[in-house]
Amino acid sequence: LLEELDQLVSVLDENEIEYAVCGGLALTIHGFPRATFDIDILIRAESLEKAYEVAAQYGYDIRGLDMSFKERAVEIRRVSKIDDDGEVLSLDFLLVTPKVEDVWETRENLTWQNRNLWIVSRMGLIKMKTLAGRAKDLIDIDRIENEES
Repeated sequence: LLEELDQLVSVLDENEIEYAVCGGLALTIHGFPRATFDIDILIRAESLEKAYEVAAQYGYDIRGLDMSFKERAVEIRRVSKIDDDGEVLSLDFLLVTPKVEDVWETRENLTWQNRNLWIVSRMGLIKMKTLAGRAKDLIDIDRIENEES
C-alpha cells in the first residue's frame, strides 16, 4: 500500500493536483501505525476529474458508487484496481466540503520516507475522525491525543 501511495503522490504532484493524505495512512505517517486497507486522499471537487485521469494511469479505473455521510459533510469518490495478486485496492478521494475546509487549510507538507508529501495535520485528522465517528476512529483519536508518536 505504501508503494501505491508513493506512486499516486508522485503523479498528483507531477500533475499539480493539490491533495492531502488522510485516513489510516495519515495516522501511520504521523507516527501512529495501524492496519489500513485503502488509500484516502483529500482533494478539492474541481480537481476530481483530473485526479481520476491520473489514478487511471496506475490502474485505478473501477469506479465505485459515490458516498455521502454526515449530511454531506463527508463526500467520498472511490476508484479501485485489481493488483497482480488479484487483490482489490481502493483509492478514496474525499472531497473538501465546507465542514472540512479548515482541515484543508491546515494541511502540512512534510518529508516521509525520503519524499515530500501533503498530509492533513493531526488536528485535521482528529476532526475528520470525529466526523466519521466509527469505533475505530474514536480509538485513533484517543491514540493521537494520548500517545507519543
